[in-house]
This record gives sequence, C-alpha cells and structure tokens, in this order.
Amino acid sequence: MKTRTEALALLKEYNSEDHLLKHAYAVEAVMRRFAREFGEDEEYWGIVGLLHDLDYEKWPDQHCIKTGELLRENGFEEAFIHAVMSHGYGICCDVKPELKMELVLYTIDELTGLIMASALMRPGRSIIGMELKSLKKKFKDKRFAAKVDRELIAGGAELLALPLETVMQLSIEGMTEAAEALGLAGEN
Repeated sequence: MKTRTEALALLKEYNSEDHLLKHAYAVEAVMRRFAREFGEDEEYWGIVGLLHDLDYEKWPDQHCIKTGELLRENGFEEAFIHAVMSHGYGICCDVKPELKMELVLYTIDELTGLIMASALMRPGRSIIGMELKSLKKKFKDKRFAAKVDRELIAGGAELLALPLETVMQLSIEGMTEAAEALGLAGEN
C-alpha cells in the first residue's frame, strides 16, 4: 500500500484547485473517523478518501473512470481502485459500493460539502463546536447548498444501517479533527 505522503503527492500531481484539495482532505478525515468507529484500518480508509476525486479537476467528464486508470498506472491494488470508484455508483460509473468502507465513502462524499458550506456560514467561519442540530437544519433546507444530493446521503446511511444523525455526527467529528487543513479552524 502507498503511504499518505505518496498518495498526497499523487493527488497534487493532478489537482491544484484549493477547494478540490480541501474536499479531498475533508473526505479523508471523515473516512478516518469512520474507520476508528468500526475498528478498521484508519490509514487505508483515509487514503481511499484522499484519492477519491483524483481525476475530477482534469477529467470531470470521465470522473471515476479516469481515476481507475490513474490508480492502476500508479500500482494500486484492484480492491483499492474498486473502493475509490464505487463512490460514483449510479452517478458516473457502475462500480457498486459493497464493503462497509465503500458504503461510507458513497454516503459521506456529498455530506462533507454540506458540512463545509454550513461551517462557512457560521460566525468565525469555523467547524469548531458545530452541533448536529444545526447541520440537520441545513440538511432539511433544500435551498441551502442546493446541489448537495440529500437523497443520496440518506440512502447511503440506510445502506450502512446507521441513523442519518450518527452519520452526520461522525462526519462533523472527522472534519473537526482536520479543521486547520480545511481552513475551518476559525478566523484569527
């Protein structure tokens, strides 16, 4: 398996836009939090999250498909590639999420965007101290972060057999741990 340092170098080889890098860090952080929750390999889950949108900046019209090619070229194993590609199931590819790690990635990818937008609307533009009830309110408001697919998030939570509130809370916790890297530690 590649190290996080190697994975980060690969991510930055194909991505330079700040918002895409922050999204990758957010998904990585949430994947790590879920891995701890389930007693799984935090490093592996984190790297899957970090590289999930590897192709998006340069090849958005080939999203997930091009990532599979890039990961193969860089020596990643097929199970890793399947996990990364599965987050696009039904959207841009037909790789179905099956393992718990894949279901988590599928579920939280969109949710991290909602959490990021919610944090940026808070006083001080910080995720520190974000409460679940606040996020639930934003989730219910379809006009807020309107592009976030709430049905996908809710459906993913159902596939995980977890209450949506639990998925949200663990996601907030994961992103809070990475607040500095996400630019959500608050304004100084």
